[in-house]
Amino acid sequence: MNGSGARRRGNMGIDADRLWSRHMDLAGIGAIGDTGSCRLALSDEDGAARDLFAGWCRDAGLTLHSDRAGNMFAVRPGTDKTRKVVAAGSHLDTQPHGGRFDGISGVLAALEVVEALNDAGIETEAPLAVVNWTNEEGVRFAPGLLGSNWFAGNVDDEALDDIRAPDGARFADEVARLGWRGTQRPQDMPLDSFFELHIEQGPILEHAGVQVGVVTSVQGLRWLDVTVTGTDGHAGTTPLEARSDALLAASAMLVAINEAGRAEGPEARVSVGRFTPATDGPSTIVGEVRFVIDIRHPDDAVLDRLQAACTARCEDVAARYACGAHVSRRLAVPPRAFDAECIAAVQAAVDALGISNRQIASGALHDASNIAALVPTAMIFVPCRDGISHNVSEYASPEDLAAGCDVLLRAMLSRAGQVGERQDDGQ
Repeated sequence: MNGSGARRRGNMGIDADRLWSRHMDLAGIGAIGDTGSCRLALSDEDGAARDLFAGWCRDAGLTLHSDRAGNMFAVRPGTDKTRKVVAAGSHLDTQPHGGRFDGISGVLAALEVVEALNDAGIETEAPLAVVNWTNEEGVRFAPGLLGSNWFAGNVDDEALDDIRAPDGARFADEVARLGWRGTQRPQDMPLDSFFELHIEQGPILEHAGVQVGVVTSVQGLRWLDVTVTGTDGHAGTTPLEARSDALLAASAMLVAINEAGRAEGPEARVSVGRFTPATDGPSTIVGEVRFVIDIRHPDDAVLDRLQAACTARCEDVAARYACGAHVSRRLAVPPRAFDAECIAAVQAAVDALGISNRQIASGALHDASNIAALVPTAMIFVPCRDGISHNVSEYASPEDLAAGCDVLLRAMLSRAGQVGERQDDGQ
């Protein structure tokens, strides 16, 4: 479904021009060149983006709250005071060389849902909330998904407060400096459900020629630390057959673990992004190499098999090259299936709107995967050009963002309940 400007069905519809212009306004804060953004969590640039977003929320009649982690909640009241909050959002922080859409689109789409309801004069039975989760990217403060991790109870107060940036800045001090260290506790914001719109950050939707991904799950993650041990030597005097070359062995391991991933089918992801030889002299045989294997899959049993296969292949290759290999697991994040009723609400919305779609599992981790452990949750994906993300060239079209936002509007409304007789004729 294509088109620009306000796309309306009956008395309700999102304003695509307003949604797009706000993306561009935010992109002006921490801009890199013509298309990039750098707003690290709790930096001055992040503070300016928060203040701009807060102003839009207040203009829309929303009441702003924040908590210890600096998570922002902009609330629109419902008519039934017994109902829990139907929330949607994502994050405003970016990678150091990030784009204009990763995270930002989910926050702005949630705000546009509220504004579309305001424009149409539609009240909901349950209250609605637009959420900006703090430090999703985990660049300035580790780990990532920090605000939602604290909200979900995975990080305690003391640990949260004392997390340090590389320059020594303390998390609690930076939240307070920007004015977003609130007193709200997670139990003060009882959620009925949570929806997150996000760019796909991969090429599947674009290759399939569809506008919306109905996200069914977030795949699991394993990180394996590998140390390959050989013997330092002289490149000019040590015969090839006498070497214990850790760099050569490690290089062969990369090929072997890639083959192990391919053997598990198209949903498997096996990667090495950090590869560190102990020495870098051009005339030396390297005695030690360390690297990290990143394994992802939506099925926990397959993750187990991939972990075992990658470990075995590293050990086998090491023996073949007269080296040793030690493999240990650093991190394990289980796959997270989203709520069937929330997925059905998203699917019903895309079907009613006639938007091309497909079901998809998320390859990246998101705040929604933390919140899904607490309340019914689902995600909506829109395509990004060439699957590029975490990159200044990241791009999602106004038409696709509008389509995804229209789906979010109807999914949230179906969950929150519409007051009165005015109904959307698009359903």
